[in-house]
Amino acid sequence: MTSVGSTPSQTVGPYLHIGLIEETGPFAVPSGTPGAVWIRGRVFDGAGTAIDDAMVETWQADLRESDGGRAGFARSDTRQGEFALYTVVPGPVCDGAGGSQAPHLDMSVFARGLLHRLVTRVYFPEHADRHSTDPVLATVPPGRRGTLIAVREGDGYVFDVHLQGAGETVFFDV
Repeated sequence: MTSVGSTPSQTVGPYLHIGLIEETGPFAVPSGTPGAVWIRGRVFDGAGTAIDDAMVETWQADLRESDGGRAGFARSDTRQGEFALYTVVPGPVCDGAGGSQAPHLDMSVFARGLLHRLVTRVYFPEHADRHSTDPVLATVPPGRRGTLIAVREGDGYVFDVHLQGAGETVFFDV
């Protein structure tokens, strides 16, 4: 009897934009929504080089399609050098134990060389008073929490993702 090896793993890139990016992809809410902001950023590899063939997706729990959004979902690639997502800053959400989590977006990162998506969160600086009581953020060592907090800039926020190396973004095992 001969032994058959397993099928080799495939990475999640590099051609993520084919069939996955649509015109409305970066819009979690319609253009012109009151209070909407852009969240822009770059995805960096371990050498500090920006990746131009990655893709990010975000979800937020407090938007529904009935609110004019796309159930809090948006998707953008980095072909232009950065991702750009249009949404509203979310509100707090229930933590399932009677408390609440600080306002945040859930983000998945897809890029060449990754066998699985990476999952992180985007927190907002104006809610710093809620960060200390967020049950998920509390699991992150204090010196690394800054990698999860967006920076206010212009018409929105900047949130860069570092896949490895100095300043590596915190990723969660889900």
